[in-house]
Amino acid sequence: MRKGKLRLKCYGKILSIVLLMCFLKIPMYAEPLTEQEENLIESSQRYYSDLEIDQLIEEISEAAYEAIEQAASEGARAAMLASLDREVAVLQEAKRLRMEADTAKKAGIKNAVITGVICFLSGFVTGAIVMRN
Repeated sequence: MRKGKLRLKCYGKILSIVLLMCFLKIPMYAEPLTEQEENLIESSQRYYSDLEIDQLIEEISEAAYEAIEQAASEGARAAMLASLDREVAVLQEAKRLRMEADTAKKAGIKNAVITGVICFLSGFVTGAIVMRN
């Protein structure tokens, strides 16, 4: 009975704290609201002439063309490096296959010589046995 009262008392305290927290105004920290910038006063605005606009367009166009040329040259360089990497891989594979072929050829010659010696000796032994009988 006593434990039940203690639990009920504890739950009551927790419930009262939760209710108080719901009604209290706790400040929330977040980013400040963004505001629109005030319009510039007309006197502080700068007006460009047609000549200045044309010059700005030319400068931007030149910078864009240079960037395009640089990107194209880097792309070509990357393609060339990728091609060289593929050629190196093909040459390494060809070298490996040539070494395997040479090893197989040497092993084949060795096996042929061993087979010839075995055949010669077995023929010699067979001939000797047949001549004895």
